[in-house]
Amino acid sequence: MTSAPQRSQSRIRALHEKFIVEERLVSRQARRNLYIWAASLAAVGLTCFFIVLTDVLQKDDLSKIDVPIEHWLNAARTPQLTVVMIALAILFGPIALPIIILVATVLWGFFAKHLWRPLLLAAGTLSGVIVVQLIAHAVQRPRPPLSLMLFGPDTTFSFPSGHVMGASDFLLLTTYLVFSRRESSKAPIVGFIVAAVVIFFASICRVYLGYHWATDALASISLSFVILGSVIAIDTHRTVKVRPEVPTRRNLAGEKA
Repeated sequence: MTSAPQRSQSRIRALHEKFIVEERLVSRQARRNLYIWAASLAAVGLTCFFIVLTDVLQKDDLSKIDVPIEHWLNAARTPQLTVVMIALAILFGPIALPIIILVATVLWGFFAKHLWRPLLLAAGTLSGVIVVQLIAHAVQRPRPPLSLMLFGPDTTFSFPSGHVMGASDFLLLTTYLVFSRRESSKAPIVGFIVAAVVIFFASICRVYLGYHWATDALASISLSFVILGSVIAIDTHRTVKVRPEVPTRRNLAGEKA
């Protein structure tokens, strides 16, 4: 029969093991490639974001691509398409999407052996929300005219898009955190293609409904690349270990010589 201190230690050990990060053994080159991907995504994201930001600030709050895209989408408006776009806006909106992220994170954490990946997903998406709010209040870009909005007025700042940032962070981070543990190289490719398609429609719906300019969405996606690159770097540093190299006949022969 176990004593109270032993039971307490057992609970503490079980809780500790829940937070222990599972280690992944890969080749030295594979680990290096992960860092290269992380740095590349962050660099591309930052570069694209500052290009968009500079263009927006130098064009009196409107980039040269914003108005043509807005006019093109306005011309494509139909009652049926508007219903679909409103449904997408609700799905990726400030009420539904946080609930989806919270439920996914809690369920994943409950059923997972380790809490590292669910916590990393939560931290990454929360970081995106904070970044959007800080930049929006710093830039203070006005939204398109109220006459273009199809789902009620919104007078908050426009740049970057919180809807697109939330959807992009959630989809990209989930795809990486799920498929990075798979042996198959095709699964991550398919996963990121699906994520890209959904992010595209999440971006289009915000511009179609008249709440954002195209550059708002582009800036959000660029920032999501930075978040994704940061998460890959942190995850690689914490979980990826180099697999011990198996001596080859040539190495053994060299040692004997």
